Amino acid sequence: MTHAIDRRTILKTGAAALTLPLAAPALAQGKTEVSFFYPVAVGGPITKLIDSFAADFEKENPSISIKPIYSGTYQETIVKALTAHKSGTPPVTSVLLSTDMFTLIDEEAIVPFDDFIRTDADKKWLASFFPSFMENSQTEGKTWGIPFQRSTVVLYWNKELFKEAGLDPEKPPTTWAEQIAFAEKLTKRDGANTTQWGIQIPSSGFPYWLFQGLTTQAGAILMNPEGNKTAYDAPAVVEALQYWVDLSRKHKVHPTGIVEWGTTPRDFFERKCAMMWTTTGNLTNVRTNAKFPFGVGMLPAGKRAGSPTGGGNFYLSKKSSKAEQEAAFKFIQWITTPERAAKWGIDTGYVAVRGDAWETPAMKDYVAGFPAAAVARDQLKFAVAELSTHENQRVTKALNDGLQAALTGGKTPEAAMKDSQAEAERILRPYRR
Repeated sequence: MTHAIDRRTILKTGAAALTLPLAAPALAQGKTEVSFFYPVAVGGPITKLIDSFAADFEKENPSISIKPIYSGTYQETIVKALTAHKSGTPPVTSVLLSTDMFTLIDEEAIVPFDDFIRTDADKKWLASFFPSFMENSQTEGKTWGIPFQRSTVVLYWNKELFKEAGLDPEKPPTTWAEQIAFAEKLTKRDGANTTQWGIQIPSSGFPYWLFQGLTTQAGAILMNPEGNKTAYDAPAVVEALQYWVDLSRKHKVHPTGIVEWGTTPRDFFERKCAMMWTTTGNLTNVRTNAKFPFGVGMLPAGKRAGSPTGGGNFYLSKKSSKAEQEAAFKFIQWITTPERAAKWGIDTGYVAVRGDAWETPAMKDYVAGFPAAAVARDQLKFAVAELSTHENQRVTKALNDGLQAALTGGKTPEAAMKDSQAEAERILRPYRR
């Protein structure tokens, strides 16, 4: 997911973007044009970074023109990409959620990268990405997506508020029990009014993704690798949801109801919450806007430590010409070199997607001055694949609806997950032949 700085920040392209001939075979001057959907669902100067990468690539590759098209949220971008695919004019490449892989395959909208991996250098490049990120990029022996802006969920805390509460500002909670105990000390009330929450875990936008942190820690895996079966009603999943509900209803250290994804960082900046769970893609945003010392840590462990991975991959359009696909592949290799992966990670807060990016001088200097940047990378050893199935948006919605029903008090966690599993089973049964 962005999983990103503020996924509610959207740059609309409008319906006209769907009808324009985005993927013209070549420009008049003989250049191959690579149209490129990029989901502006993040805050900060992201478009400037992408535009800069495109311009630098064109200088080194004058026969190729890169045309970024900023396409809204991830959800809006997948709709636009599939609409463009069906109309016959899709972008040559797109950054879409890694979890969209099965949907894109089922729609016959993308081609695997395997046919473009020809040389030893190509094979080395493909093997350079963190294995955790490849779990949502490969299936049935083929590579369908290339990791680009990837993330995990991490814990942020306000060190000043820790100190005020008598907690060691350098030591975050490391277990579920500690998380509750810390949050109780960090929650402030003025009569019936809560002025400061101990913790916030967003439940809008990407509730399933934040929840997957809890289910992983409870020892549950939400889906099988084939993407055709879920385990929403497993006892460990119900246990994870009960823990989340109890933060607000039993322990009263977390807001009741739905906690907004987009406003949670702002609540953190305004000291309305002392700890928050959100994407590592928020790291640069927090560093820029928090007017107090803050910490970044791995998510507290339940039965085990863990977080889902999240974020976006590059995909190649099946309806593009071979020349366009080759040009896009060249750009994707170029933008994911160690130095550029490091730069992207430093400038955005996303996890640099390959191990050797962390050995570059720029990244080493960055981590030396800002050790929090390495937390998400270190958490990868405990990470699991983000929820991804066939009919992914519908199957994910089934879970999101159940989560929100439980968090708002409409259903018990057990009933909510039973209903979610029944709906997911109904959707996925045809894919188990």
